[in-house]
Formats: sequence, C-alpha cells, structure tokens
Amino acid sequence: MLLHETVHSSLRERIVSGTLAVGTPLPSTAELCVEFGASRGPVRQALAALAAEGLIATGQGRVPTVARAPLAQDIDDFFSFSAWVSSLGRTPGQRTLEIAVRRPSDAVAAALDLDDDARAVELVRVRSIDDEPVMIERTAFIEPVGRLLFDLDPDAGSIFAGLLARGVALDQGEHTIDAVAADETDAAELGVEPGSPLLRVRRVTRSDDGEALEVSDDRYRPDRAALIIHNSRSRGPAGPHASRSMTPEGSR
Repeated sequence: MLLHETVHSSLRERIVSGTLAVGTPLPSTAELCVEFGASRGPVRQALAALAAEGLIATGQGRVPTVARAPLAQDIDDFFSFSAWVSSLGRTPGQRTLEIAVRRPSDAVAAALDLDDDARAVELVRVRSIDDEPVMIERTAFIEPVGRLLFDLDPDAGSIFAGLLARGVALDQGEHTIDAVAADETDAAELGVEPGSPLLRVRRVTRSDDGEALEVSDDRYRPDRAALIIHNSRSRGPAGPHASRSMTPEGSR
C-alpha cells in the first residue's frame, strides 16, 4: 500500500469508527507527517481523498474537521435495510427499477441450488436514506418465495418484513464483502462516475434447514458506507464482530 493510502485508510477508519467525531479537527499536517513518517505530499493526498468523499471539511486557512458522523449497524441486521434506517430515526426509501420472473444467471442459479430449468424472481431497487440514494440492490429469490413479492409493494417498505409475515423462513445469512466497479446502471442511480469503486455486500439467505431462499448483491457508495470489524480475544468461539456504518449526507 502506498504511503498516502495508508494515511487515508487510517484516518478514514478513525472517522467511521467515531474515534474522530463530527466537528473534531484532524491532527495538523505536521503531526500527521510525524505519526506516519511521511512528507507533506502523501499527507495532503490523503486529506484530499477524505475531502472528496465528504468525510472532512477543508478550506483555505482552516483546519480540516470531520464533517460526517457514521451510522452503525450490526451485520446481524443486514437483512433489513428499512428496519435499520428506521431504528436510527431516519427515513428509509426504495424505488423499484425491475421485478421479473426469469431464468437467472448461472452464478445466481448455483447460489440458489436451482435446477437447469428452474426460474427465479429477480428484483432491482435503489435504496435511500432521507431521499438520498445510498445503495442499489439486486436480489433473486427462489420462485415460490419470489412469487410472494407480487402481493407486496416493493416501494412501500421492507420486503424482508413482508416475507417474514407470510411465513418465509429467512433464518440464516452469509455475507461476503468486497469492492466492485460501478456499471452504467450503478453510476446513473447512485450519482457516481462509471467505473467508480463501490462497496459490495453479497448475501445468501437460507432457512434453518439449509435451503437457499435468496441471494443479493448490494452496492453502496463508498462515501456512504463502511464495514467495521471488531476483534477481541475475549469473545470466544463467536469470533470477530462486524458492523456496517453509513455516512449519508447531512448525518446528525
């Protein structure tokens, strides 16, 4: 990792974790140079990147300060975006781009353990916080579960809650987190340039008996989301604890 990336990553983690709270001034350039053993160039690159993400406020003659507070969520609650946002006193939103019954891609079919001729119900939505687009989700359900979506309004709220109310056993989730370049749809809907990096969370949801019911590919603007991993040797067999933090414009 290049030195300016190291500085950027370290400062970003402090902001996202809340170690540096909103309104808190960052260490001076001179202090950061000493801390990281860097010249002013890499430090200034790192600060410029943080400013471009909207995480810090800068200006001529002013000390950079933290501009946004993270909204954190346990990864155990990744199933329902709406429930999480509502629990924070914010307004969740969703806009459906597509819902269709079709033969899924080979990758989705494999994840759902589908036969060659089986179909899935695929849903694409843009999710928002306080009317600001934050994430685009691409979800596929096995057909018996997905057909229930046609009795719901996917723009009205949490389809997860609606499916649970209809007895669907969405019991277990496995999440894979990585980065992906924004495609044309991602870019247009999230307000970023094509090819921009997005934080991706892929999920496979199963019933307690192991049946795959849903797979999802959720792509977040990186200036609106981060994943925090908390490690403790005292946690025992449960291992690391992960949480998602969101940094929407105007967080307060």
